Amino acid sequence: MAFPKIATSIGCSKRLFSPFYFIRSVSSLPTLQESIKTAVESKSYQQIPDLLIESGEFCNKENPFSFLSTFPEKNRIQAIDELLQSFVPIRPRSSLRVAYSYLLSYSLQTPNPLPLALAIIQRTSRSGCIPNPQINLLLSTAWIDRRAKSQSVTNLLNEMRSIGYYPDCGTCNYLISSLCSIDQLEEAVKVLNGMSKARCTPDLDSYGSIISKMCALRKSREAFRMMKEMVEKFGLNPRQETVLKVVASMRINNEMWGAVEMIKLLENAGCLLGFEIHDLAVKGCLERRQYVLAGKSALRMSRRGFIPYITTRQKVVERLASIGEVELASAVRQSFVVLKS
Repeated sequence: MAFPKIATSIGCSKRLFSPFYFIRSVSSLPTLQESIKTAVESKSYQQIPDLLIESGEFCNKENPFSFLSTFPEKNRIQAIDELLQSFVPIRPRSSLRVAYSYLLSYSLQTPNPLPLALAIIQRTSRSGCIPNPQINLLLSTAWIDRRAKSQSVTNLLNEMRSIGYYPDCGTCNYLISSLCSIDQLEEAVKVLNGMSKARCTPDLDSYGSIISKMCALRKSREAFRMMKEMVEKFGLNPRQETVLKVVASMRINNEMWGAVEMIKLLENAGCLLGFEIHDLAVKGCLERRQYVLAGKSALRMSRRGFIPYITTRQKVVERLASIGEVELASAVRQSFVVLKS
């Protein structure tokens, strides 16, 4: 009686190791999308980040959240909102990056991507994650399409409130940065101007993205106006690298008078400017043969405790003397002597 049992066991073993049996077993496993759909329907949302990470299918062509398109719009928004809320306590937050990326990519390719996409961006930025670079184009396109329908910036931002979210600096700054990245500078400025009406005060990043883009496009006068606005209207102290970009742009555009005026404006407003900014201004004035302006800039620099490099010091004094500005040259030389002592 032992032989039939052995035969049965062998037969079972053959089935287990049969390639046809293995193929049928694998094909019967749920796909990633099916697993996520099950998690959504059972409201087991916190399983989703792990499902995505374990699948290793981040480059998969089919978005695992595409099944949400079968939901009525109201139910789809509710499901995504519940997803976002369930993600808040999950740690480490970096484990949410893939989930946020898929959700954002999916929402931006639906017929009505806003304001839901802005809510996802808000949750993404608050978690410390950064959306994929291709999101810039999708978001900017969705925004411009809505703006083309004569909707104001303020109304578009305030639409977030209709789904339980509120516009904030992080969301607006990402939108501004996205618009700047595809050369939609004018629209980015409109978003900046509309933030206050949406009860969201611009910060250094809001202005920084726009000023940097203006400098890259050599729109130095516009950048100066933005710098003046951020200081006088909102009391912001610009970053050193931002000021340096504007001075460098003015230097290229032969607008050193404006650069010196901006430095004076910022210092009068209590902004502390570093050596590199003053040094660049003095050198720019010398290059443009604006020697009196170079002398006055050097004096301002020395009053702040900065002394130019020796070559620059010599050029300032010599150039002033060559045009008959002996008194100013003497004052500049004396200021350098005091600092060296």
